[in-house]
Amino acid sequence: MSERSNRRGFVARPGNAESWIKAPETPGRRTEEVSAFNARLTIDVTPALRGRIKVAAFRRGITVADMLRDLFAREFPADPGEPS
Repeated sequence: MSERSNRRGFVARPGNAESWIKAPETPGRRTEEVSAFNARLTIDVTPALRGRIKVAAFRRGITVADMLRDLFAREFPADPGEPS
């Protein structure tokens, strides 16, 4: 009889974006800008928009969380007199 090999091969990326879109989020990279305390923000979006956001982040090579943090920081800059 032949035995199965326990050796695992290199895992390739899925061929279609849909399998990436449905994959769970991975923890984002820590940056110096992220404070010790983070407030969580929950929004409702359509599945199609969520997919477009995830694909855009994947193409940029960053996480969705990091991409959206950058977007919010750009769109809503801190006021000069406001504590950060």
